[in-house]
Amino acid sequence: MSPPAASPPQPPAARPLVVLLPGLDGTGLMFGPFVEALGRAAFEARVVRYPVALTSYPACIHFARTLLPRDRPFLLLGESFSGPVALALAAEKPENLVGLVLCGTFARNPRPGLRWLAPLLGILPGRLPLFLIRFLLLGRWATEPLMEQVQALLPQVPAGSLKSRLRSVVAVDETPLLAPLRVPTLALVAAHDRLVPPAATEWLRANLPNLDIMRLQGPHWLLQTRPDAAAKAIRDFLDRLPKPQPIPLESLAAAETDQPR
Repeated sequence: MSPPAASPPQPPAARPLVVLLPGLDGTGLMFGPFVEALGRAAFEARVVRYPVALTSYPACIHFARTLLPRDRPFLLLGESFSGPVALALAAEKPENLVGLVLCGTFARNPRPGLRWLAPLLGILPGRLPLFLIRFLLLGRWATEPLMEQVQALLPQVPAGSLKSRLRSVVAVDETPLLAPLRVPTLALVAAHDRLVPPAATEWLRANLPNLDIMRLQGPHWLLQTRPDAAAKAIRDFLDRLPKPQPIPLESLAAAETDQPR
């Protein structure tokens, strides 16, 4: 007897919209490979792009809140800098939020030992050299197309915006939001992340009750270098969630009977 055929992938309309909150640059331009991978996995994506003037967490949270869908289920993904934004929005319990994904990110300053460097950000070079960006964000997963994307991205973000967002990272601490958070949450963790240390994930694990952790081989820019693996992890995470139970027809009929006339 032949095994039953595998279920076909759900069409995009049957899956939640994936709302993508970007990393430090705020442009969302580096999401390109991941958006394509989500499409192959039958997801539709919406990329949030922070204006360069928005550098504080309250400002980014307010801006992103206005772009959340109100008419369909959605999954909220915060990458790197935007992890605290995603946590703050999820804590507000927006209608239709079905899950939270935290990718290469943190709830509080991931490197508290470097807090003393914050006053020196103003005198640091305007932008990191390409070789250092490659080392920190991509490592051995760097490719020519990705480096070309980086070169196209850099002129679009003023150095002042990047430094101000780094100051926000140094000061952020959303730990008080974690314990009450009940939305199912997936942490995508890069095994070779040179920016966000394992201690940041351990802090999330210790304080977030509904955390599911998936560790993938890759660098800090996990969504850019392992897009299909990340999309599959998200799909599998959603498939593990309890499915909403249909309302019995007799309950619907009773409710209609009880309606005032």
